[in-house]
Amino acid sequence: MLAPYNSMKNFIETRSTQFDPLNNFFFYKIFGEKGDEVQLLGFINAVLGKTENDKFVSVDILENKSFIADFLGGKSCILDVRARLQNGTMVNIEVQLRNQYNLDRRSLFYFSKEYTNDLESGDDYIELPNVIAINIVDYDFPKTNDFHSCFRLREDTEQDIILTDALEVHFINMVKYRKQGKNKQGLDDPLCRWLAWFNKKSSPEILEEVVKMDAAIQNADSRMTSLTKSQEEMDTYRRMQMAEWDRRCELHYTRKERDNEIARNLLTEGSTPEFVQKITGLSLEEIAKL
Repeated sequence: MLAPYNSMKNFIETRSTQFDPLNNFFFYKIFGEKGDEVQLLGFINAVLGKTENDKFVSVDILENKSFIADFLGGKSCILDVRARLQNGTMVNIEVQLRNQYNLDRRSLFYFSKEYTNDLESGDDYIELPNVIAINIVDYDFPKTNDFHSCFRLREDTEQDIILTDALEVHFINMVKYRKQGKNKQGLDDPLCRWLAWFNKKSSPEILEEVVKMDAAIQNADSRMTSLTKSQEEMDTYRRMQMAEWDRRCELHYTRKERDNEIARNLLTEGSTPEFVQKITGLSLEEIAKL
């Protein structure tokens, strides 16, 4: 039974400030810390299509306590939510809002680390855990027809034969989800309810409906509201945003300098401005100034 909820005002107040639940900071704070088990379990069961009869009922969250400090310290910090289900299966959830053209291989890399992490010398391979990777992306990848795709190790010609259930890689494509209009229909599907809540373009009416329908989403929404009202949490969020903007500006400057250097070398070798533009992406005006 759902707990009482304080009307649509909470929805409008929280989401009208344009805070995105898929932002790295918010996603981790909502799903990746001790105390977030209800909403994390609800989301995992929704992705895996679990019903009331076979759903997972417990999860152990493996906190990444250093990710905020690492991020603010300028270290390479890949944010993921890690958890262990009641049957020992490891779950790794990652959100990527911009295409970095590496998620397929990175997902396999983190799978391999998770798969072998606890195996010690002399252990039997049977003790290796199953691993489920869940990737939420806000760009059009992979090029499948549906917004939710799942990859396993299958035989090429007899695709009903799966080599092992040790690996399961899910992709949730938010771009395709929005195009398919699932935020206006299909709310009987638990995963569609979660994606409606994640979707920054969902209307207050849709948000209110999915929260009323799902206790786990209600927990997530309450956590989101609590975060946005905490001065300490919001100060950390803003510092992380500023650090991210600084990194992007630095990266943009580095790329610009690299393109300028390539352009100078091409011009020195006698290339035409049009060819330099094609190779570097610089405008003809920028090339003329070189």
